[in-house]
Amino acid sequence: MKFQLLSNDKHSKLSIRDIALKGTIIAAIITIPSLVSFVISWTILDNLLYAVLIGGIIHFIAMGFSLKISKKILVKK
Repeated sequence: MKFQLLSNDKHSKLSIRDIALKGTIIAAIITIPSLVSFVISWTILDNLLYAVLIGGIIHFIAMGFSLKISKKILVKK
């Protein structure tokens, strides 16, 4: 029994290695800016609540960018 992707494209499929590599890049794009902004704002403001809010806002902004980037890099031509 074979499972196929629900795609009608005749393009070749991504390998597991390509998916893992590109997924790691997307994960880094999401987590690194939010963690760095959290640590920097916590250090500067010395307030954990503000640091969490700033880190969360940056995290959701990075998720928006990563969605756009993933649509471009996860397509194999």
